[in-house]
Formats: sequence, structure tokens, C-alpha cells
Amino acid sequence: MTMNKFSSIYVAGHNGMVGSAIIRELRNQGYKNAFGASRSQLDLRDEGSVYQYFSENRPDYVFLAAAKVGGIKNNMENPADFICDNLRIQNNVIMSAYEWKVKKLLFLGSACIYPKVVPQPIKEEYLLTAPLEPSNEGYALAKIAGLKMCRFMNDQYNFNAISVMPANLYGEGDNFRIDQCHVIPGLFNRFHSAKLLDLPTVTCWGDGSPTREFMHVDDLASACVWLMNNYDDPNFLNVGTKDEITIYDLAMKIRDIVGYTGEIIWDTTMPNGTPRRKLDNSKLTALGWKPTVDLDTGLRRTYSWYKQNIERFAK
Repeated sequence: MTMNKFSSIYVAGHNGMVGSAIIRELRNQGYKNAFGASRSQLDLRDEGSVYQYFSENRPDYVFLAAAKVGGIKNNMENPADFICDNLRIQNNVIMSAYEWKVKKLLFLGSACIYPKVVPQPIKEEYLLTAPLEPSNEGYALAKIAGLKMCRFMNDQYNFNAISVMPANLYGEGDNFRIDQCHVIPGLFNRFHSAKLLDLPTVTCWGDGSPTREFMHVDDLASACVWLMNNYDDPNFLNVGTKDEITIYDLAMKIRDIVGYTGEIIWDTTMPNGTPRRKLDNSKLTALGWKPTVDLDTGLRRTYSWYKQNIERFAK
């Protein structure tokens, strides 16, 4: 199933980091009719509103990038919100897409769907082979339900729905609010604030030993558009990069980019999270897609964007 340049393309979550990157990628490739709806225009948790939106707009293709997301602290404190809101968003969009005969839907999952302790790099078949990381279990379970729903809709109703599981994402458009953000925006936020206030130390959670694979959001957007045009298999795919780094080394790298010269204190009373998470994306690269944004370049671009948009996160 291949989109044409005038296909009607709905990006759910188009104002978020991933959704806005997909919109940019589509427009950069010459697609003329990519659109979305803001949260004030459409509450994706409301089944009737979503059904009505699809009836009025009749998209040919759907990228489901909308989700309730947050860092470890937010996930731990609000697990019911994360599972309930994400289940409602996913169910409403997927079922409305099916009911209104969308040609193809792409569902965005997350690498956190995999068990806390699992062989590395993580292959797609390792899903549900061991317990999940407790700190983000609510979010992970919702994402697992979403990819399974896509598979079952394909099997039972022949609905063309594919799923991708990206590595840890970062980039322009990320959420830098300190009580909600993931590790990269959180570190930029802390070091930038410490530099402005001339603080002697910055405290980071854990001991810095876990390793993570980070992918710039523009690479994910490129992969999503490529897969929408080139992949129709109901089996989900990992989307990752070659970049893997310890949280300690990441903190040092971000500190240098920001230009902060103080000391880092590691608070070992706080959780580390999963010890290692590196996706095996060999199935995707074998199909012909590869990432292009290296970590150093992506981090510098992200910090530049953050400095230009910092006021929106101070509210």
C-alpha cells in the first residue's frame, strides 16, 4: 500500500514531538494533504468525538502518534492514568479508522514494551517473555495492547494496520518540563538551569550505569513514512540506531554541550530503571531503511531548539 502525494493523511498527535516530526517529513517529501487536530479540537479519549472526526475528514492513511507520555517519576505516580488514557486513545483511533475504511494505519509503540531483563540486543520475538519494568508498567501494557490490537484487526478483519517500536526518542519538539520529561530533556533542563544560576552541583537519578539507545525523532519520522509506503506485514518492527551510551556518559556529553562546569552528584537512592535497552533493528535495516542522525549532531540540534523555546516550559 503506497501513499500518493495527494492522499489524505491524518497524523494523530501532530503537535507532539513524534507527530510534528512525521508532519515535517511528509511535507518535506511533497505530500500535500497531511493534517492533524489539536487537543482542544479533538479529545482522542472521547469515542464519539473521534468517530465524528473520521466521518467528517475521511483520511486515507493514519499515523497514530498520539499518547500520554512521561518520565519515570510521572509513570510511577500515575500508572492508572497512563494505562487508561492510552488504551482509550488507541482503541478510539484504530476502531474509527477501521469503521471509516482507512487504507492503512501505522501505530507507534515504545521500546518499554519489552521485559526488564531480556537478552540484548532485543529482538521482536522477546515480547512478553518475562516481567516488565515496574516503573512504567501501565504505559507499557497499553502499548502492548495497541500493537496486539493492530495484529488482531489485521488477522480478523484484514485491516492493514502495522506497528513500530522505536528506541528511546529525543529531538526538537520534546517535552522539557522537569516533572514530566524523559532523560535527555531532563538533563538539558537541569544543566541549563544550573549554568544560569551558577550552581555548584547537579543531581542525577541512579548511578549512571544503565545503557540506552537514543534515536533522533527525525529518523523515526523517516522510518514511519518509509514503512507506510513499503511494509504491509502485521508483524511489528523495531526501529533503532547504532547509538548506545551509558546514562553517565550521556550526562557528561550533555553537560559539555550546555557548557556547565560544576559537579554531577548521582543519587543512588533513586531507581536506575532497566539496566540495558538496545533494540535489534536488523529486520528493518534488511528491508532497506537506515538512520542518518548521529547522537552528537542530534543532541546539539535539540539543545539549540530548547534554548529557542525555553519560555514555553517555564509556565
